[in-house]
Amino acid sequence: MEIEGKVALVTGAGAAGTGRAIARALAERGAAVAVNDLDEEGGTKTMQLIEEAGGKAAFVLADMTREDEIRAAIRFAADTFGGLDVLVNNAGGTPWPHFPDAPVEHWSRTLDLNLRGPMLAIQHALPEMQKRGGGAVVNISSVAGIGWQPHGSPEYAAAKAGLVRLTATLAPLAKRDGVRVNCIVPNWIETLEVLAELEAMSPEERAGVPEVMTKPEEIADFAVELIGDEELAGRVFVWWTTRGPKAVPLDDLPGD
Repeated sequence: MEIEGKVALVTGAGAAGTGRAIARALAERGAAVAVNDLDEEGGTKTMQLIEEAGGKAAFVLADMTREDEIRAAIRFAADTFGGLDVLVNNAGGTPWPHFPDAPVEHWSRTLDLNLRGPMLAIQHALPEMQKRGGGAVVNISSVAGIGWQPHGSPEYAAAKAGLVRLTATLAPLAKRDGVRVNCIVPNWIETLEVLAELEAMSPEERAGVPEVMTKPEEIADFAVELIGDEELAGRVFVWWTTRGPKAVPLDDLPGD
């Protein structure tokens, strides 16, 4: 796919992290970007950074756990820029407390944000992409969703695992609708939020964190690569940080 002239919606793009980096990378390559976030100030800042660099962007406030707001965000992108070609499901997170100690309503929202929301976004984006002859979706998962090790937020790990499997099962959309769905599974990403988390860790906890962390811009560049590569569909790539950042297809990894 030639990104120049295309329209993209990037969810969770308000913070100074992966979503903002992806939105800016797409705009730098000539896409018009609908910037989504629940943080109006952060989302507006992303939009302004894109516009200051000469790109096209608009901010849409929407909660990616609510179907009506997801549908409205997609409608906003299409109405504002004339269609929709690219969807990046980046919005995610797992606020404390966690399952099984958290109330049902709390951990259910984490499932909605990290799995049900991307599913709804894909479903509602498909008709818009079909009108344009196809499109590309990139799901941002997490290494929390692969392997067999315990995780501090079981609901987050389960949702991210679901996002990985969802991506693989949607490979046939490339042939049916011309819509390619791929997934990036990052490890530790060097964001302000993560750096603050590291500061609060004990030395024992920090010992398990890789010395080299991935920059948001590295994930952004790889997302752009997946969007542009017409040969890739239903593929899942794990972005390791040990021994230097490297994207490895999930099906090439040895089992645990």
